[in-house]
Amino acid sequence: MSFETLGLLPELLKAVADQGYTEATPIQTQAIPVVLQGRDVMGGAQTGTGKTAGFTLPLLQRLSGYANTGTSPARHPIRAVILVPTRELAAQVADSVQTYGKYLPLRSAVVYGGVSIDPQLAELRRGVEILVATPGRLLDHVQQKSVNFSQVEILVLDEADRMLDMGFLPDITRILGMLPAKRQSLLFSATFSEDIKKLADRLLKEPVLIEVARRNTAAESVTQVVYPVDMSRKRELLAHLIKSRDLRQVLVFCRTKQGAGKLATQLERDGISATAIHGDKSQQQRTEALQAFKDGTVRILVGTDVAARGIDIDQLPYVVNFEIPHVPEDYVHRIGRTGRGGSSGTAISLVCEEELKLLDAIEKMLNRKIPTEAIPGFDVASAIVAHPSSEVRTGMRRDREERGERGPRAERGERSDRPERSSRPPRRSHSTVAPDGFDYTKPYEPKPHLPPVLQAAYPPARDDARKPKKPLPALFMPPVPPRPAE
Repeated sequence: MSFETLGLLPELLKAVADQGYTEATPIQTQAIPVVLQGRDVMGGAQTGTGKTAGFTLPLLQRLSGYANTGTSPARHPIRAVILVPTRELAAQVADSVQTYGKYLPLRSAVVYGGVSIDPQLAELRRGVEILVATPGRLLDHVQQKSVNFSQVEILVLDEADRMLDMGFLPDITRILGMLPAKRQSLLFSATFSEDIKKLADRLLKEPVLIEVARRNTAAESVTQVVYPVDMSRKRELLAHLIKSRDLRQVLVFCRTKQGAGKLATQLERDGISATAIHGDKSQQQRTEALQAFKDGTVRILVGTDVAARGIDIDQLPYVVNFEIPHVPEDYVHRIGRTGRGGSSGTAISLVCEEELKLLDAIEKMLNRKIPTEAIPGFDVASAIVAHPSSEVRTGMRRDREERGERGPRAERGERSDRPERSSRPPRRSHSTVAPDGFDYTKPYEPKPHLPPVLQAAYPPARDDARKPKKPLPALFMPPVPPRPAE
């Protein structure tokens, strides 16, 4: 469906045409008319299907009646608040607001942590109608009294599931308590969970549920593949794939900030240009790293789920799961960085034996088995051997059973004939009784055959016996002679 049939203003249609868009995506087709009617919306679609434009365009149109060129801050109060989980996503949404609203005299601003708050304070004091913010930094501005929510008409929660995963629920609850009760609320997310449903019950009033695809699914334009590998050879396999296939613009995901930084350093040592993006880096460093990746200065960008959530790169060809995420929904968000806007992409997952349960959970959520391929030259006999989802995995399991091996310990050449813990002899306990019958745990008592002299010298021990006090020797000092009179 074309944008012209959605009832958008000419200024918005012109801005959309400047971006080269002519046909609306399914989420945009269904969400834009409902938002224009003023209804609350709970929208879900895969990452990269145009959710941002799905709420930005109708939001701008609803606020267009307040557009003015006045310079007074009083003429530009905050009328819409868009909450997002990460700095990168905040910047991305703010860019979309400015891009689609460039022909409307509406002011917008973005505030997030990791940078100085002073420029943000100055911008807010000049007045803005649309504010894009992360929850923590928005509460900082509340304390600075630089924001006023009394005239807010629209609230948007983008990537709401990620905000809950990152522990923003208390901050969101505080912000909701400051907003006017009479408002339009929009909740957009790539995945729906029970926590999201509970939040929607508190936030939305008779919402319209919009789902353009089955929940928690990946886009069909993304080709998914699993490469089994031993944990100790993951980096080697990743370097091999990048060099042998001449991969460029590869977004690699790790679980931790330390792991992302270490992997980027190791790839640099392997002769592959790489950089890392994670929460320990300043916003300036993260911006420079992302720009270098977009420009092609570096081939590999290694990041975590939090840092890479808002990365939006046109026609990103490859995403690599160097480590499988603990939360299955994060897998959908990761591979959603590629295959955006209808373009094709490839999602590679390097899976070791210790991550089999995580892979099972992902496949159960997707309701499909991810194809598995073995890379020649990489011994994977100890990895992916018990997973029944492909012939490759069951074949490796059968081969290992025929060799009589029990686990990865045998594959690493370690001793496998060590007796089990249950078959070891019990530890010997030290006796407290001497060979002559003396028990060291009991108080000493003289034996009857001892001579009377020894019995008197060593009387039986008594609990109520007290040790007599020794007399203290008196200190005698000679008297001090009087001083002679002067």
